[in-house]
Amino acid sequence: MRRFLALSRSVHGVLDIAMPGFVALLWLGHFPSWQVLALCLATALAGYTAIYALNDLIGVKDDQEKVAGGITPGYAVEASAMRYPLAQNLISMKGALAWFGFWFALAVLGTWLLNPKILLIVFAAAALEVVYVKLLKVSWWRTVVSGLVKSAGPVAAVFAVIPAPPWSGLLGMLVWLMLWEIGGQNIPADWNDIEEDRRIGARTIPLVLGLRTASVLVVISLGLTVLASALLPRLSPLAGGWPFQLAILAAGAGLLLPPAIRLARTLDGRQAARLFDRASLYPLALLTIVTVFVLIR
Repeated sequence: MRRFLALSRSVHGVLDIAMPGFVALLWLGHFPSWQVLALCLATALAGYTAIYALNDLIGVKDDQEKVAGGITPGYAVEASAMRYPLAQNLISMKGALAWFGFWFALAVLGTWLLNPKILLIVFAAAALEVVYVKLLKVSWWRTVVSGLVKSAGPVAAVFAVIPAPPWSGLLGMLVWLMLWEIGGQNIPADWNDIEEDRRIGARTIPLVLGLRTASVLVVISLGLTVLASALLPRLSPLAGGWPFQLAILAAGAGLLLPPAIRLARTLDGRQAARLFDRASLYPLALLTIVTVFVLIR
């Protein structure tokens, strides 16, 4: 089971589920019924488990090239001797396909029960994940696709609790999510994998644009993430006032900006790993904040 959990990056996936939880509570302003809450959690878990497994299924040939050249130490949140389990033949292709199929089917079922309209987002996320993987040796613009994939879960969570959310609010939230993913997750992850990616001819931002430019993009993206987060309370019926807004700003300023600035100063791969880890905790911090304000309202 540990091998299959490694295929789906289970630790990181569980942390990611906090972001749909945050935006759902933000937009709704209170906890849904326990039935809806349980179904949302199960569907989110299934969706993230399936999409992360799909990444390795589609990219198995590239991962095999990386494994053949030796695997460099991974960032702490995903560090494992079983990284790329499919490429290392720790699990079979049939087993990996069955694992993906099982979780994707559960995600589709849960989505149908919540709101059939969300199925379009689920299938779009899977298709975009395939595009993202296929662009590894083609273009660094794949990082934009990554932002869209990571935003799919939170956007679906909004539709799960709000049948017809305003498109202006959704667009603003989408921009915020993409900035966080690009600056806090995608570029740092590619930075961490830079030696493996160089060996196989990958076209990532750190390799194509250079470390200095990559670090500037990280700082700009995360700086804009924090600024954009100041507008998030406007999407919510919660009457949290300035304490709510300040708490959200503080979460971003504390978790995202210091490691981003250290990375820009040092250009050290270890700082990229730390930034990835801190940015991975950002959704959990936001979920904790909104939960507290929902409980005390």
